[in-house]
Amino acid sequence: MDPVAPVSKLAEWGPNTLVATSALLGVGFGFVLERAGFGNAKTLAGQWYGYNFAVLRVMFTAIVTAMVGLFGLYYLGVVDLSQVYVNETFIWPQLVGGLIFGMGFVIGQYCPGTAVVACATGKIDAMVYMLGFALGLMAFFVAYPKLEAFYLSSEKGRVLLPETLHVSTGVVVLGVVVMALGAFALTHVLDKRFAKDPAE
Repeated sequence: MDPVAPVSKLAEWGPNTLVATSALLGVGFGFVLERAGFGNAKTLAGQWYGYNFAVLRVMFTAIVTAMVGLFGLYYLGVVDLSQVYVNETFIWPQLVGGLIFGMGFVIGQYCPGTAVVACATGKIDAMVYMLGFALGLMAFFVAYPKLEAFYLSSEKGRVLLPETLHVSTGVVVLGVVVMALGAFALTHVLDKRFAKDPAE
């Protein structure tokens, strides 16, 4: 069977269809986030303070679902993994960016996606967070000419775990699944030990 995905003819759908499809997917994703409680800063804060590990479990579930699904479709010949877009690696810029993002997450208790969801439900703290996010984007835009050399430094290209570790894709998938199961078991124990009433 010839690979049929990722869909290679999206451009033929036309811009209006693509925008409408993207909007529907975005609204659906936001609805799921809100239903999971991720539009509430207290839920997200619980991850950092060790009394609510819902974020870790949901994220690991999403990673494992996507990874197993993608690998399964690749194994069946439906997906060509070489056509799946993977961000290029820039070691130092991404480490610094991750640190800044993490600090913003801990301080504001939102990531950009959950902040948008919280804004949609009228949460003032999320609106302030999004204002800061917008100001940060503008500051980066203004400062980019001076940051460009660093932003594009330490380029490593398309880095994948199977190639880096010299193992098969299946071994990596299995390793991540085992890691996720271990995290689920550990957080289940921690939940019982450090559970906190959300009303407190």
